[in-house]
Amino acid sequence: MPSTDQLLILLPLIFLVAALYSSVGHGGASGYLAVISLIGFATKAFVPIVLILNVLVASISFLNYRKPGAFSFQRLLPFVVTSIPAAYIGGLWKVSDVTFQVLLGVALIAAAWRLVLPRARGNSGNAPSRTTASIWAIGLPVGLVLGLVSGMIGIGGGVFLSPILLFLGLTDMKGSAAMAAAFIVLNSLAGLAGHAGELSVLLSSEAPTVLSFVVAAIIGGTLGSRWGAIRTQPRTLQYVLASVLLFASVKLVLSVLS
Repeated sequence: MPSTDQLLILLPLIFLVAALYSSVGHGGASGYLAVISLIGFATKAFVPIVLILNVLVASISFLNYRKPGAFSFQRLLPFVVTSIPAAYIGGLWKVSDVTFQVLLGVALIAAAWRLVLPRARGNSGNAPSRTTASIWAIGLPVGLVLGLVSGMIGIGGGVFLSPILLFLGLTDMKGSAAMAAAFIVLNSLAGLAGHAGELSVLLSSEAPTVLSFVVAAIIGGTLGSRWGAIRTQPRTLQYVLASVLLFASVKLVLSVLS
C-alpha cells in the first residue's frame, strides 16, 4: 500500500482521473490502474479498490447523464445479460501477470481512444433501422467478451462498449455515456463479487487508505460528470489524459517484453 508521500501523489491523480473519465460517463478504472502502474505499484493488488471507485464514479456519471430519450435499458439489456455473469467469472479467474498486463495495455489504448473520440459521432436516429433480434445477436456475444475481460483486469468495460454503441448507431454521444455508465456499474459489481475475498482483507487492514481514494474519486466524479453532462467536455485535459494512458500502455508492453 502507498506511503504518505505516495498518497500525496496518488490522491490528486485519482481525483483528476475520476473527473475526466466521468465527463464522458465512465468510472475511471483503466485510468486508476494506469497511474498506479506509472508510480510503480503492482496493479493487480489494487483491482478490488479500483472496482469500488469504478462503481461509485460510474453511478454518479449515470445519474448525471441519464436523460429521457438518451438512455435505453432495452438496448443495453442484450449486452448486460451475458456480461454480468462473465464479469463475475473473470473476477474469479486468476490470470498470470503477463496476461493481466497485456489485457490492461489493450484497455488503456481503448480508453485513450474513447477520450479523444469526436463528440459528433453516433446517432440515435439510426437505432430504429436495427431490429431487436439483430441487437440481441450482437449484444450477447459482445457482452460476454467484454464482461470476461473486464472481470479479469478489474475494469467496467465501458471504454469498449461506448465506441460499439456509437458505431452501431444505437444512441448518441451522451446516450452512450449513460448506457456505458450503467454497464460499468453492473459489471464492476459482478467483478467485485469475484474479488470478495481480497476485498475483505483490504477493508480490514487498509480502510483509511481506501477511504481516502473513495473521497477523492467521489469529488472528482461529481464535478466531472456534472461538467460533461451540462457543458462541453474539457477536450484539452482529455487529450493529456489520453497521452498518459498511451504512455502507461507502452510501459506495460515493454515490461512484458523485457
